[in-house]
Amino acid sequence: MTEWKTLNLSMIANQVQEEYSNFILEQANDHCVRIAVFTGDYQWHYHPDSDEIFMVLEGELLMDLPDGITLAIGPGEVFKVPAGVMHRTRAQVRTVNLCFEREEAATIFAEPTQEKV
Repeated sequence: MTEWKTLNLSMIANQVQEEYSNFILEQANDHCVRIAVFTGDYQWHYHPDSDEIFMVLEGELLMDLPDGITLAIGPGEVFKVPAGVMHRTRAQVRTVNLCFEREEAATIFAEPTQEKV
């Protein structure tokens, strides 16, 4: 028998005490929805085989992209990083975002010399 449930995103995010936490909330077919609660910088990386969609719920997600581009993504905004595009997420204030991607997406981290914006 199917167990029907809802997820309260605010309640889940408010339980996170770490400076960085990123985990799967739900799965659908070969995709997943992750929630990230963090402050600080993540490493430069890309996913060769999966687009990645970010939806900000709280705070401000800074998305560093090639050629020195940085986008500020706020609550209620969505941004898609196409497969193969190098990117880095940052947050100067506590930020909560959802990420939609293939569950088994490969992640390739950049060499240290590429970590400059």
